[in-house]
Amino acid sequence: MGSHRLPQTTAYVRITNQSWQQGKIAGEVRANQFEWQFEWCFRRGELSVEPSLGRALIKEPLNRFLEQRDYQLEPGSDYSFTIRGEV
Repeated sequence: MGSHRLPQTTAYVRITNQSWQQGKIAGEVRANQFEWQFEWCFRRGELSVEPSLGRALIKEPLNRFLEQRDYQLEPGSDYSFTIRGEV
């Protein structure tokens, strides 16, 4: 009886910058061989991720992670979360 669950990938997040005045959190996220820079304008709910290669895979799960954890995120700290599916 094989289960038909999707493979899972762990994404690693490092917060590099945070400004409550500007309403922004910035950082980098890695998953497998990919690496992206992101900036999240939490007051507007806008997340930008660069470079574009592989962005479609990370943007939605990263957005969910940031929304759930926003007040706990600190610059210089490392976090991780699981992505369902392969990156």
